[in-house]
Amino acid sequence: MKVAIVGVSGYSGLELVRLLAQHSQVQVVSIHATKEVGALLSDLYPHLKGICDLEIQPFDAMNIMQNTDLVFMATPSGVAKESSAVFVENDFPVIDLSGDHRLSAEDYQKWYGKTPAASKVLEKFTYSLAEFTNAGTNKFISNPGCYATATELALIPLLGSDKVDLDSVIVDAKSGLTGAGKKLAESSHFVNVHDNYVTYKLNEHQHIPEIVQALKKFNPKFDHIQFSTSLLPINRGIMATCYVRMSQHVTKEEIHQLYQATYGDKVFVRLQQSLPNLHDVLGSNFTDIGFAYNPVTKILTVVSVLDNLVKGAAGQAVQNMNLAFGFAETDGLLSGPSYL
Repeated sequence: MKVAIVGVSGYSGLELVRLLAQHSQVQVVSIHATKEVGALLSDLYPHLKGICDLEIQPFDAMNIMQNTDLVFMATPSGVAKESSAVFVENDFPVIDLSGDHRLSAEDYQKWYGKTPAASKVLEKFTYSLAEFTNAGTNKFISNPGCYATATELALIPLLGSDKVDLDSVIVDAKSGLTGAGKKLAESSHFVNVHDNYVTYKLNEHQHIPEIVQALKKFNPKFDHIQFSTSLLPINRGIMATCYVRMSQHVTKEEIHQLYQATYGDKVFVRLQQSLPNLHDVLGSNFTDIGFAYNPVTKILTVVSVLDNLVKGAAGQAVQNMNLAFGFAETDGLLSGPSYL
């Protein structure tokens, strides 16, 4: 199958190139960006020499549809919504890694502060958390956000339990700097991030409505979350530490059985006996989950970790593509974590 990547020079776009180079059924045949048009990708990024030596082209929807079978939109939020309509009109498959098709028009306007895509376009897209969505029936896939993926995977097994106080959920999430994208900003300047720890967008992060919207599907009574986001002085990685008050006492074995029942057959979610750390997942498509229970306070702490550029972006997009097109779910994605 032939695919195109729009936004190839961003972190997620470059990660798509790396992952798809290992795929047995897919070939990247066109790459698109607004900058460095006409340059070879491998000249700009020498680590890709011999892996992807394609020339960067300007965006041309008709050219993409004539020469490929699927387009990945790895663009900043606000871009994909402007170009998705032509693909929807022509029934041409799209996987959007941005936030442009995750929310209702009203919520997108509120949380992103931008004009949303047309309703007839939004209704075509399916929000696809890969472990829980039948992507095989979807031509238009909205890939979840990185914070959202980590949080949703951590909490979903609990939502069907009658032992959880749904009003008690607090999430303290942290991200490496690549989660902010490549656009220059004072907040991501080296001197402000190095040897520092910064909490940002408290109660305002755009992944909050995405998380609530997704979790309500597993328990309609769930309707809010206390959510904080912080920057770690590292390149990549997401850690979501979730605190949930149990309405009655539980044992560690009961919690393990609950998570095992949910994820026992999910290849990219691994349950750990201890609390996981970022080195265990970086460079991979795995989400690792661990937990601890305090019987005095009845607080269950669930920690999930993932690579924000892989499982939190490009890797999950490839996983969704595999499920949608009938490829092996793991194709292109079984590289082990780099660890160091």
